[in-house]
This record gives sequence, structure tokens and C-alpha cells, in this order.
Amino acid sequence: MYNTAKKQLWFGELRTSKGNTIVVHDNQLPEASPGRIFMYNTIRNTIVEYVEDIVKVNLHDLDEQQTKAAMAEFSDAWKAARSEFMAKHQLRIDLSKVPDTAPPRKAKPAPEPDEVADSDDDIPEFDDSDDDNDSFDDMADSVDD
Repeated sequence: MYNTAKKQLWFGELRTSKGNTIVVHDNQLPEASPGRIFMYNTIRNTIVEYVEDIVKVNLHDLDEQQTKAAMAEFSDAWKAARSEFMAKHQLRIDLSKVPDTAPPRKAKPAPEPDEVADSDDDIPEFDDSDDDNDSFDDMADSVDD
């Protein structure tokens, strides 16, 4: 039965209703999404992502002679597909493992204090003389008239 714990490279047979095919599982391939596995499908000549729970029951070990024959027949195609697959997946970077390489923030320059203006130049003076004798109450009475 399918067991990749013992071997880095596992050759086996995938038996389905559409037919049987030789598949290769490599422990050095990047991890697939949770619950899925990557395997090289010799009929498709590419690495395919399979749902592990579905495909696992249909995977069967090859005997020693069948394994040697499969290695001899599919080794070169497997290596080419693996190289292509790895080149594509090397571009995917796990950002959680990448150190923060952003440049440090520059401190904002402190604003320069405004020049202190002479208090006599800009402030208008109010005339407190009694030129205007009307109070607010007197103005309200005149509005009603």
C-alpha cells in the first residue's frame, strides 16, 4: 500500500475506473495544500495535485521488478517534469518566512517654531471710550418700536 515514509521516491500504480497508470511521489516536492498531494502521472507526463483521501485508497505498490522497469522507463521524463515543476514553485515564496527588509522609516523633521512676533505690531487696540452710549437693552427696545 501507499507509504512514502520509507522512501524519498515512491513508484506505484494508481488504479481508477478509467484505467491504471504509474505514478511517482517525491518527498522533496513542495507541500501541496492541506489534504492534497503532488504526484507525477506518467500518462499525463506532468505533476498533478491529487486529493489525498480519494486517491490514497487507489494507490498500490509495485513489486521490485515492476519498480525497476518503471524507473528505467519513466526516470528521464520524471526528472524533466520535476525540474519544470520546481522552477514554477520556486517563484512562490512563503512570505511569513521572509525577514522584513523594508528600509527603516525616516523620522519626520521637527517643524521649526514660528518667529515670535512683537505683540504691539499685529494686535489692534480697542478704544474703550464712551462714544457709543447705547447698551444692548436700549437697542432691543428700539427694534420693537
